[in-house]
Amino acid sequence: MLPDFFEFYSPTKIVYEAGVVSDLKPELDIIGIQKYFVISDHIIDDLGLVQKVADGLEAAGCEMVGKYLDVAQDARLNDVQTCAEKVKSSGAEGIISVGGGSVIDTAKAVNILFSVGGDLVEDYSGAHTLTQPLKPHVVVPTTAGTGSEVTFVAVIYDEENKEKLAFPDKFLMPNLAVLDPEMTVSLPPKMTAATGMDALTHAVEAYVGIQAAPISDVFALGAIELIMKYLKTATEDGQDIEARGAMLIAATMAGISFTHSMCGCVHGMAHATGALYRVPHGVANAIFLPFGMEYNFEEITERLARLASVMGEDVSGLSEEDAAKKAIEAVRKLTASLNKLDALSLRLSEVGVPEDGLADIAEGALNDGTSFYNPREVDPDELLPFIQRAF
Repeated sequence: MLPDFFEFYSPTKIVYEAGVVSDLKPELDIIGIQKYFVISDHIIDDLGLVQKVADGLEAAGCEMVGKYLDVAQDARLNDVQTCAEKVKSSGAEGIISVGGGSVIDTAKAVNILFSVGGDLVEDYSGAHTLTQPLKPHVVVPTTAGTGSEVTFVAVIYDEENKEKLAFPDKFLMPNLAVLDPEMTVSLPPKMTAATGMDALTHAVEAYVGIQAAPISDVFALGAIELIMKYLKTATEDGQDIEARGAMLIAATMAGISFTHSMCGCVHGMAHATGALYRVPHGVANAIFLPFGMEYNFEEITERLARLASVMGEDVSGLSEEDAAKKAIEAVRKLTASLNKLDALSLRLSEVGVPEDGLADIAEGALNDGTSFYNPREVDPDELLPFIQRAF
């Protein structure tokens, strides 16, 4: 059944090629500025990836006028303010973020303060508060998970209040996403698995979400098919360029999908778990995904049944309900295979979450913005048993 109304807006240009980060002149000429400030982290810098970008800038007739490398596991409010001040004083005309979701989200938030000033929380809390385009932002992902290179949301961690703040705005969408699988080959197996499961969660929740539409469905299904085929390979052999490239493309496709269809209670639980107990976002999503699918089962049975075959399951002769269960089984088989590689935890008890904190996670999921888009009303009392099963 077609929705009565939907919108599709994806202005970010995407370029894909192994080694393309060294040959960006055609794209940077279109953007039309020369001075870039690079935002990344120390690990990525130590791997030489920031220097690769700097060399690519120089080859394109541009320059790196400064860099900020103190981005933490989660994008933090203090980092945003500190980095924005450095960008302003550097003489930069635009930003390049080189990293995963935390780096990219930090850069998005920094670009607000760099471009229009003000206080991030006081002036830009809420949705779509910006009134003008921001300075150019080029993204070079070094993980294949968040899809932040094509999304309009920056998620920033408020350390003082232990909560993750979302800043959604169409002007946060980067100008250019550079998908270069060579920039991801050094990603360790655990990070590969976790970020890949983050992308899978984006795609699954987008496909079953209440705002799903024909165009977002295409991106979600394409992402799911690629992830189910290539994630285990990319985790086992980080030098496999085909698998690395497929995962980069899948993460971007999932990002486009959930930008339009949004996410649901799996992300709500993951956000709460990350804020309260510092569990990496992709790990939390991987643990919660099958349980979130079960929580929503009655509302999404038909869609899950369609997903099963995309996930590689044989559903011939099965009822719709049994086919739908196969989709959940497929997720569990994938996470189990990653667990056998010692690349992914499967239980909350394994990642430092205390049993007496499970109710807080349920309450946090209710208060998360994703609860508005979940197929089933998020009720903490009804959600808690599923969280307990994930423990």
